[in-house]
Amino acid sequence: MPISILNVFPGSPAARAGIRPGDKIVRMNGEAVIDEIDYQALCAEARIVLELTGPDGAPYERTIQKKDWEPLGITLDEAVQMKPRQCRNHCQFCFIDQMPPGMRKTLYVKDDDWRLSLMMGNYITLTNVSDQEFTRILIRRASPLFISVHATDPRVRRSLMKNPEAEKLMERLTQLKAHGLQFHAQIVLCPGINDGDILKKSIRDLRALYPSALSMAVVPVGMTRFREGLAPLKQFDPVSAGDVLDLIDSFQQQYRREIGTAFVFASDEFYCVADRPIPPDSFYEDYPQIENGVGMLRLLEQECRDAAPELDPRECRLRRVLIATGTSARPFLQKLAERYAPEGLSVEVRAIRNRFFGETITVTGLIVGRDLVDGVKDADCDEILISESMLRENSDCFLDDMTFDEVRQAVQKPIRVVKNTGESFLRALYGLEEEA
Repeated sequence: MPISILNVFPGSPAARAGIRPGDKIVRMNGEAVIDEIDYQALCAEARIVLELTGPDGAPYERTIQKKDWEPLGITLDEAVQMKPRQCRNHCQFCFIDQMPPGMRKTLYVKDDDWRLSLMMGNYITLTNVSDQEFTRILIRRASPLFISVHATDPRVRRSLMKNPEAEKLMERLTQLKAHGLQFHAQIVLCPGINDGDILKKSIRDLRALYPSALSMAVVPVGMTRFREGLAPLKQFDPVSAGDVLDLIDSFQQQYRREIGTAFVFASDEFYCVADRPIPPDSFYEDYPQIENGVGMLRLLEQECRDAAPELDPRECRLRRVLIATGTSARPFLQKLAERYAPEGLSVEVRAIRNRFFGETITVTGLIVGRDLVDGVKDADCDEILISESMLRENSDCFLDDMTFDEVRQAVQKPIRVVKNTGESFLRALYGLEEEA
């Protein structure tokens, strides 16, 4: 389906060629243009033959000569073409299936779109990609992708996802390697299902694809209280979480010797559940899986260490501060506060119980407004600090649709939203404004 042109920038190669908003692109250099991925790949050439149609549907053609990688100067109208493609899996651990009823519709959307993986780092399963679309991934050299593996054993992966297409994973990952494409991998680990020997196999299989497989994250399954009618799953406890860390450590030591990288990393939550120290900064190399919660706490501490010498304790606004956080991160943040809070500053780090999703959910980013209110309304403090991860991106709403102002009015105390960096954390402790 031809893509409509939303805007043509004045003075651009497209404008000079007489292309207008409302025209539609049919082909570029003889290839169909399905979406932004095709457009960006094809417009990188120095010579482009554009087949278009005008507003009246009449076809016309333009040949444009430009510098390599010089933009054509076109904005596409992709309201239809780039609408996220829906997931057809029925994963036993799917978090969206565990959402409470009555929330906004967007929270129930399951996307599994390789284009969003390429452009935004979304994790995809590759089970919802047709053979034709997978060929397009190879042709367009979409790399790196972010792939949810969960298990490389075909039988186990199919059982986990309830989708026969799940069995094709290793075949497709091998094709990515053969075409010189790269990917990061993740495994959502479910006790008794894809851990133990199955996890060992998954690690070995992905390591065999290095350096096409760039890194691998292992994260624990998240379970809310809304699991009625869903497959029974277990949670990790301190012993089982420690077993996972020991297993991963044995591979890390081997792979550091063989390929110079640990390759496989456990998320911070495993260390919190097992009550083990977060590894040092050097352990996480270049933090390839930071968005998966791998090394996030250590990076925060390292950033605090780097920022601390630039701050003068005499500039600290002495007051009583309460830091509201998830139960898993509370001990680590308590140590940070004790280490970096200037003398005379009173700091309490309080874990907020997650009654909305269930107390099995311990991460800070899933604390909702009403639980925050319940957790801090009796606090004897002058200011409350919360992480920006509690708020929906680019908004002032919590996951339960309470707004920041509604929470502040309910608590009747100043609340400061803190960016997820060490410098922002220290400046918030000191009572200083964010630097521009």
